[in-house]
Amino acid sequence: MGYQILSLLTLAAFYTIYIGKMLAQRKKGIQTDHIAKGEKKKALMTTEAVMKTATYSIVAAEVFSIVLNAGSLDPAVRITGIFIGFAGVIVFGIAVYTMRDSWRAGIPEKEKTAMVTEGIYSISRNPAFVGFYLTYIGILLTFFNWILLAFTIFSIVLLHLQIIKEEEYLPTVFGDDYIRYKNRVARYIGRKRDF
Repeated sequence: MGYQILSLLTLAAFYTIYIGKMLAQRKKGIQTDHIAKGEKKKALMTTEAVMKTATYSIVAAEVFSIVLNAGSLDPAVRITGIFIGFAGVIVFGIAVYTMRDSWRAGIPEKEKTAMVTEGIYSISRNPAFVGFYLTYIGILLTFFNWILLAFTIFSIVLLHLQIIKEEEYLPTVFGDDYIRYKNRVARYIGRKRDF
């Protein structure tokens, strides 16, 4: 029962940050959710639409696994999963806070925001995605089952493809500043030595 409560609290905290940020920005007149919206190239629209489906479906798979207490791994692995999931919430929260009103979900092709490179973004170009990954992996380790594994892999792959699309788009908005940033900071974690 403890695994279930802690994991449900982890998911609740994660999505409270996500939805809370979107609502706070909406009050300021900022549209946060640009996933599979607007006039975009077909490949980008398809990637975003499938990613959106993946990120919604994994929540259902996670909640289903938690409610059924489907975990079959050793208790030490399950406890590690709780900590990894909670770390994901912290990383995601810091990333969203650091972005302030520049945070967007999806690619806002007709809107320019400020480029954020300080704080957690000085060691990861995509800390919000790292937060997603850690949360997904934490829940997977805590409630391992083959269906959840499939949803986790599918979601992580789609989020990675979204990152690739964003990395193709960002130089068109921020130019050489983004290229220098990309050459200095790793996609997921770490600073590059050759800058």
